[in-house]
Amino acid sequence: MQLFENLIRLRKERGLSQEAVAEAVGIRSRTYQNYEYGGRTPPLETLIALADLYDISLDELVCRERH
Repeated sequence: MQLFENLIRLRKERGLSQEAVAEAVGIRSRTYQNYEYGGRTPPLETLIALADLYDISLDELVCRERH
């Protein structure tokens, strides 16, 4: 799974709108939409805020698997 797919899954599992997620992490909704569409990669500060919002690790957020 790629980051953008995980962002969509996490948001929908929690019943949040794109606007609600954007507001919660302090970015514009259009910027967040670009992350979900795979058009842009969030900066580290935003990734941390998203991981905090969903109460998961950065590794879980970015779908990193240990080998």
